[in-house]
Amino acid sequence: MIAALIVLLLALLAWLQYKLWFGQGGAGQVQALSTQVEHQARDNTGLRQRNAEVAAEVEDLKSGEAAVEERARSELGMIKPGESFYRVVEPASQSTAAAPPAADEDGE
Repeated sequence: MIAALIVLLLALLAWLQYKLWFGQGGAGQVQALSTQVEHQARDNTGLRQRNAEVAAEVEDLKSGEAAVEERARSELGMIKPGESFYRVVEPASQSTAAAPPAADEDGE
């Protein structure tokens, strides 16, 4: 009788251990979910920072003309009436300039 009870308790212990490690909501699944939560928390931090930057830019555009003017100048190439637009072009460097064709050794 005692032997049967011990076998039953060991079987119950083995079944509970199996459920703990491999079953629904077991240790492996908890570890995977913890990893997903950490990854999502990092993503959320980056998104909060980006949202704060966008909110600051929106507030700047709403509050003053300086930001609107700067965007119009840089993105649309607009100038104020009476201003002159100058474009400065850097001269091509020696490495980017086209090299003259090399003469053949035969003189042809």
